[in-house]
Amino acid sequence: MDLQKRVKFQSYVEFWDSLPESERIMVDVLRQIIKTHIPKTCVEKLSYNVPSFYGRRRICLIWPASIARGGIRSGVLLGFWQGFRLPYAENYLLHGNNKQIFYKIYQSADEIDEHAISCLLKEAVEIDLTFKTAK
Repeated sequence: MDLQKRVKFQSYVEFWDSLPESERIMVDVLRQIIKTHIPKTCVEKLSYNVPSFYGRRRICLIWPASIARGGIRSGVLLGFWQGFRLPYAENYLLHGNNKQIFYKIYQSADEIDEHAISCLLKEAVEIDLTFKTAK
């Protein structure tokens, strides 16, 4: 399937089935790390056709290169919506054109550092808790 065309996934399974094997592995590893290290009250939903994780606001997202409009040519991007507020971010994440989102692009599952991601998630959740709850 040519994912660069405008496709709207109706479910996570549809999203998953569309990914190349190399991206599936990285997405799966990143999802498991995130689900392990964020509170159970946080939710995952497809936003912009990619998995996004929400607390009171958006916390992070996983964007494979094969999904249109991600701005990357290869690999899988892990982005933090409030990345500019994360103290640990400058040691691990990159900052692109977006003022808020800081990210890391992985080319293989071997590059994924669970400890670093768990530290960032802890900080991101703490920041998320400072926001007012939705009405």
